[in-house]
Amino acid sequence: MWAVLFGTFTLRFSTGLTGAMLSYYLADLNTRSVVEVSPIVIGVFAATFYLAELVLSPIFGILSDRLGHHRVMLYGPAFGAVAVVITAVTTNLFLLGGTRFLEGASTAASVPSILGYIAIATAGNEALRGKASARFEGATLAGIGAGLILAAPLFAIFHSGAFLLNAVLYGVSFAIYRFGVSDPEAERESIKLEHIGLRRYGQLLSNAHVLWLAPTWIAVNASIGLWFSQSLFALRNGDERFPDQFLAQGFDYPQITAGLLVIAFIFGAGIIWWGNRFARYRRTSIILAGVLGGVALAVAGLLVNHVATSATTLLPMLVVGFAALIAAGGLFVLAGATPAAVGLLADVTERFPADRGAVMGLYSVFLAIGQISGSLLGGFASEWRGIDGLLIATGLLLLIALVPLNRLRASEDYAAGPGGPASLEGRGHAGG
Repeated sequence: MWAVLFGTFTLRFSTGLTGAMLSYYLADLNTRSVVEVSPIVIGVFAATFYLAELVLSPIFGILSDRLGHHRVMLYGPAFGAVAVVITAVTTNLFLLGGTRFLEGASTAASVPSILGYIAIATAGNEALRGKASARFEGATLAGIGAGLILAAPLFAIFHSGAFLLNAVLYGVSFAIYRFGVSDPEAERESIKLEHIGLRRYGQLLSNAHVLWLAPTWIAVNASIGLWFSQSLFALRNGDERFPDQFLAQGFDYPQITAGLLVIAFIFGAGIIWWGNRFARYRRTSIILAGVLGGVALAVAGLLVNHVATSATTLLPMLVVGFAALIAAGGLFVLAGATPAAVGLLADVTERFPADRGAVMGLYSVFLAIGQISGSLLGGFASEWRGIDGLLIATGLLLLIALVPLNRLRASEDYAAGPGGPASLEGRGHAGG
């Protein structure tokens, strides 16, 4: 399990590193007029990544059930290595878009197989499932965060050569999965069972958890996705159209890196804290708190974005400081939604023990739909109102998430409080 989690960290580090360096690479090409890059192009590139994840995750999830989760994990680093080598040697936007599809294929292969492995390893152990879900999300976010943070100095030193260095890092992930991950007995038994195919994939969607988790998780991921796709480009490039927005003035690499470090620390702490409380709180209660925290974050961000431009006297400075604290608290609470969503899907796998990879592949499907929507929406929001547009879109998407979340809470199979999960047996397949 620790090898799986460490491999998750290194693989997601490479993914985050590539995505961030590509943003800097495109901003540099745009500044030097090598190619013209707009926020819409950035959004389309991000959407291409998640389109690959959306289309391929069900396929790799089913393959991992049939071939073994630890075997399909190997595909992810291989796709990623090919992608970064191509990125290093071209400035053609069409080819660069193709590398984003390969990177998406890398995630599509790795996430369902890793989560399927975790679901098998934690079957029947509520506390372990909570910790494993949190550690998976922690490893994922820590890896992506570390990649985002180190992207600026690595790109500044090596420029496009940093992509070739990343190919070596993908090789490290491959070695971890190849030599560090064992073939568990439960997986060997699972492979022998009858598995669903793509034609019966819709059966999974009829489960009440999945049915209402889908729109909730899509909206939450859309609110996060618009930042992943636009923030680095917007913060680095700046936007002269909005002189009243503090965050649209443009920042240098050390400033962006410092901000990412703070965000990564707060979000990571939130994931760990909430992941250790699965036996105490309902999954949907954690998600609800996260959504409300995200709304508070968006509102506080708007205050900082405008008041900070004139924060030269005591009162505006106090307002900015208070708003920044609210934003930090909102980010901490929002972090809990991610392991809670993983936990909900892992619970569903108890009804489909032969198809854990297929079920957990839905995590990537919902994430991809949300990220595609957020990436495209983020491009238009940034064109419309810069950083303000991103913050407004974030708040609206999270408010939309509250509607299906209410239905999800009504269908949840778990009793509130420390009593833990109720049995999944004996309940209606679709009714939950």
